[in-house]
Amino acid sequence: MGQLVLEIPNEVMDVLRVPQQEALDRIRQELGVRLYAKNLLSFGKARELTDLGYGEFSELLAEEGIARHYDLEELAQDLQTLEQLR
Repeated sequence: MGQLVLEIPNEVMDVLRVPQQEALDRIRQELGVRLYAKNLLSFGKARELTDLGYGEFSELLAEEGIARHYDLEELAQDLQTLEQLR
């Protein structure tokens, strides 16, 4: 599987209203949150994109006012994880 590289013009990066050292993390978080909110990524994949832990991503969603989507697939994954922990 390939990897997508997103190029952001310097003119855009120069006017981005976050400190330069935080720009990559912030863009990843914004993208992950928006794709999750639009149901284009699952919680796990959006969290992976943001490079945040489970709790951190949950908090970020709450801060953004985005309700957690929880479907049967996620329930099955959670049940499988619980079985493995026994």
